[in-house]
Formats: sequence, C-alpha cells, structure tokens
Amino acid sequence: MIVRTLEECRQSERRVVAENWESTRMLLKDDNMGFSFHITTIYKNTDTHIHYKNHLESVYCVSGRGEIETLADGKVYPIEPGTLYILDQNDEHQLRACQDEDMVMACVFNPPLTGQEVHDKDGVYPLSE
Repeated sequence: MIVRTLEECRQSERRVVAENWESTRMLLKDDNMGFSFHITTIYKNTDTHIHYKNHLESVYCVSGRGEIETLADGKVYPIEPGTLYILDQNDEHQLRACQDEDMVMACVFNPPLTGQEVHDKDGVYPLSE
C-alpha cells in the first residue's frame, strides 16, 4: 500500500513549478500503477499552450474558474469546480485561468509521468522510457 499526503509531496521533489503552473505529482511511473496522479495549480490570469502528443490526460477542476479551447476546432469550454475534461485525442489546447483566482486541478496521466517533466516549446511532455 502507498500512503502519501499532499503536503508531504509538496515539500519534496514531487513539486514542480513552471511559469504558469505548479504540479505536485503524488503518484508517478516508479509507483508501478500504470498512471500518474497530480494536483496542479494553474496560476490566475494565465494562458498556457499544451499539446500532450505522448500522453492522455483527464482533469477534474477542484476550485477556481477558467476555460479550455481546443485548437483544432476553436471550441471553448468553461471550467469551474466539478468540471471534468478528458484529452482523449491528444488534443492541442489553450488552458486559461480567470483573472481573479488560481485553478486547482486533479490530473491523471497515461502513460504515467516520471516526475520532473515540464512542457517543451510546443506544449509537449517528453515520453519517458
């Protein structure tokens, strides 16, 4: 059995901070579960280009508000607490947090992340071996 708290993970190398977001990676590839689980904060008033070419992701909004725009068709979907979006087609998108508050998201990745990934210039996480 694996038991971890969000706070202990935040105080470790499992917390990764980037310009527009930070992610606490509570479950990673080396935990051998077949997926990774993260609590990610998208900083308020940010616009982040993301394109997970190597991963599928499911995202549940815990708090905050924003929107996601799928770049292939220009559709914009509001995000608020209780919203789940699933990037099941490796969807290239823009993720925007509102001006007033950060968005806190619970994220699941398949295949799992190793822990220190950040988006490259195209919004992609590399595929780990």
